[in-house]
Amino acid sequence: MTAPASVSFVATDLDALSTFEGVIACFVATDGAMGAEARRLNRLSKGAVKRAVESPAFDKLGAGEVLDLGFPNGMAATTIVIAKLDRRPNMMKAMGAGAAFAKLRGSRGLLILGGTLRRLSDAVLGAALRGYDFSDHKTGDEKPSVADITVMTAKPEEAEAAFADARAQAEGVFLTRDLVNEPSNVLTTTEFANRLEAMTDLGLKVEVLDEEELEKLGMRTLLAVGQGSESPSKVVVMQWDGGGSEAPFALIGKGVVFDTGGISLKPAAGMEDMTMDMGGAGTVAGVMHTIARRKAKANVVALVGLVENMPDGKATRPGDVVRSMKGDTVEIINTDAEGRLVLCDVMWYAQDRFKPAAMVDLATLTGAIVVGLGHENAGVFSNDDALCDAFLKSAKAEGEGAWRMPLGDAYDKLLKSRVADMKNIGGRPGGSITAAQFLLRFVKDDTPWIHLDIAGVASVSGGTAIAPAGATGWGVRALDRLIRDRYEVDLDAAADAPNA
Repeated sequence: MTAPASVSFVATDLDALSTFEGVIACFVATDGAMGAEARRLNRLSKGAVKRAVESPAFDKLGAGEVLDLGFPNGMAATTIVIAKLDRRPNMMKAMGAGAAFAKLRGSRGLLILGGTLRRLSDAVLGAALRGYDFSDHKTGDEKPSVADITVMTAKPEEAEAAFADARAQAEGVFLTRDLVNEPSNVLTTTEFANRLEAMTDLGLKVEVLDEEELEKLGMRTLLAVGQGSESPSKVVVMQWDGGGSEAPFALIGKGVVFDTGGISLKPAAGMEDMTMDMGGAGTVAGVMHTIARRKAKANVVALVGLVENMPDGKATRPGDVVRSMKGDTVEIINTDAEGRLVLCDVMWYAQDRFKPAAMVDLATLTGAIVVGLGHENAGVFSNDDALCDAFLKSAKAEGEGAWRMPLGDAYDKLLKSRVADMKNIGGRPGGSITAAQFLLRFVKDDTPWIHLDIAGVASVSGGTAIAPAGATGWGVRALDRLIRDRYEVDLDAAADAPNA
């Protein structure tokens, strides 16, 4: 796994600034007021910092944006970076400043002068997340190196403690990005399962169900997707038991390691991007890594369906009828509408076996959601207002775009089949909605549920403020916050209760 840059917190030592080799970053208030660290940098650079702060370029900066001064005279540093940021910024402005530091530093060491910034942990997290570079398949000079991040602050022990959960999030996001960026000849269904099994080292319980077991369970819609591939279909179950006797919160991930569209073959142009069609499963893995690393006091179970959708003599054909684990029959109109066939069986199994307190599925499910929401927001569909509102609040708090979409009985008529209980696709109108409406049929009446269509946000060609081009890791931080805010329990209080 790609590791985030090592972050260390040290006591402020202004005398050390003159000899630091690398990039030194500091914060200056929007009115130009400089703290002790910026003033020392100004003296060492012979007034260069003050000239920059008084320049029109600084005036034009928005909060969280930066100016860089290359090769400051009289210092060993290669660059000074000045972030325009007040002492009490919002989280996204602080993260944006940190991300800008990381983008400018390249492979050089980074020294962040924390001063009295209230959102220092967020700024450091932004630097850590933007410092990601997927380089497993590069060689020689093309393979970059990642230098350490050092943070100077008056209270390094407190800052270190405050950053602990953010460090776990960064690791989880990096795991998700690695999985989504990995080419499908490397990340086969078997290799994916092996990587998830390795998470037992974090304290997770991991179980891999093979095709024989899936056949016995009746997961025929999932198996139908993968029957044209040489890679065996699998379901991986991960459990984190940190919440006592509470019913678990369930995460379900679509893990199509490559999607040709099957017999309903996709156009050749852009098909190489379909290595990211396991983005839902990748996000689920990142969340589980995060909660395990921070020892979350919650019970969480995650299930991912791992398949490959290939054209073959044994592949599912348009017009075939398949019976789901629930017992409903599905007419396959388009074999490229395969993700919902994977999810419906796994969702039903999760509810049967674990009886979760709530369930969230994630999938790069439809191109229609990209048409509707672009690459700024994931589509959010839910049968439970309280759960949906809690997730949207978590996503907003973490700066991860999410927008609620409608559900309704009127959309069901688009899924009616002449020969089976339903079709797997409802046509072009409302394509992301009919996909969610299909999944809703596999949600039990007493299960609060969210479907997240992440097709537009899982991987973006131009990158984001905190991620380079490619996989973003969207959803890891929002779901981690949802679990922390809604599903973690006070075990000490439970133990002290009269009937405990």
